[in-house]
Amino acid sequence: MNTNNPADTPANPPVTPSATPASDAAPAPVSPETQAALASTAHAPNSPGATHIRSFVHRRGHITQGQLAALERLMGQWSIPYAPRRLDPATAFGRQAPTVLEIGFGMGETTEKIALARPGDNFLGVEVFNAGVGSLLRRIEDSSIPNLRIIQHDAVEVVRDMIAPDSLAGVHIYFPDPWPKKRHHKRRLIQPAFISLLASRIAPGGYIHCATDWEDYAVQMLEVLGGEPQLKNTVDGYAPRPDYRPLTKFETRGLRLGHGVWDLIFKRVA
Repeated sequence: MNTNNPADTPANPPVTPSATPASDAAPAPVSPETQAALASTAHAPNSPGATHIRSFVHRRGHITQGQLAALERLMGQWSIPYAPRRLDPATAFGRQAPTVLEIGFGMGETTEKIALARPGDNFLGVEVFNAGVGSLLRRIEDSSIPNLRIIQHDAVEVVRDMIAPDSLAGVHIYFPDPWPKKRHHKRRLIQPAFISLLASRIAPGGYIHCATDWEDYAVQMLEVLGGEPQLKNTVDGYAPRPDYRPLTKFETRGLRLGHGVWDLIFKRVA
């Protein structure tokens, strides 16, 4: 989840923790396993034969000592390694329950609130950025959230390789990178080929919920989702924000300044 302009930001350097308060005191040295995991996401190599545009672009950013410590301590407990084989949600979550995929959860604020409000559902969050993954891991621990797992990898490859057809109860894509310059629109995540793939992974009757604060991206989303024969709009045009999607601080500030936000909710047809 990101509303910054990725085109204006340089690629990620090696992880460099930023200065933090005493409450985020420096953790023990990072283990070789965690270092390898962090290094692998700097390029997120393709699965064999992959030719798609990535669901992300790396940008320079800081990671706090607390986020880095969470990556070290909690990745093994709450994350699922990417692998080019089907995921068994019952095994991953330790129970049978409807599974909702969130693509690009940013710092995890919304993901945490939704998972807490819907304990009967499993939530699988996909994100590549170390700071965001570390932040959500801390939220999982601090709020004792048992129904949330993380995959740190390119979402397109996760959907293609790990998610079985007709298996998801829902998909959340909130405030994806807008790529506002016209020449970069082709890099946007919401494209016909990806939505067709994603729709095939949603069970009949399941839903896909997108939100954006860029009007021209909202128009594109409506066109792409509306053009996918596996999906049907739940309303005429844009949907009211459902109660389960909380307002973020960023969104609240934008609305106060008169910025628009557009929600789209489509359902998978049989």
